[in-house]
Amino acid sequence: MTQIVQAADRLVSGINKLMLFLGSLALIAASVILSYSVASRAIFAATTDWQDEAAVFCLVGATFLCGAYVQQIRGHVGISAISTMLPKAVNYLRIILIDVASCAFCAFFAWKSWTLFHEAWVDGQVTSSSWAPPLWIPYFMMAFGMSLLALQILLQVFGDFSKPTKGN
Repeated sequence: MTQIVQAADRLVSGINKLMLFLGSLALIAASVILSYSVASRAIFAATTDWQDEAAVFCLVGATFLCGAYVQQIRGHVGISAISTMLPKAVNYLRIILIDVASCAFCAFFAWKSWTLFHEAWVDGQVTSSSWAPPLWIPYFMMAFGMSLLALQILLQVFGDFSKPTKGN
């Protein structure tokens, strides 16, 4: 069982690194798009109806697709005051409970995002702007990103169970 978890962890780690690269590109794209938007409004007095939505789509992608990588390195903001005061066994239980609750929340969020993606895809939903890009794009990024995050947390729970003495 441990070998399966380790293999899955390596696979998800590779996917996370790819998503980090794509998220970095999305952030660069959003900054270029928004800079162009500001410059074109100031210099040419041009209307920019597509730039805001394109930048938001890029930011949604960067946020959701990179969440699993942040979880993988435990790079999120945490308050360590409680964990330092608890006995090791109680802190281990706290970590497990928080990871299980986080996994459940992320799995629920992913499921709801997949239903939104499906509705947008089937119904051909688009945004209300004149550019009208399809809504399945951000919904897919949300759904995929949250699914990857739930999987990452689940792998960490299995890792926590296989190494109970590991200090997180």
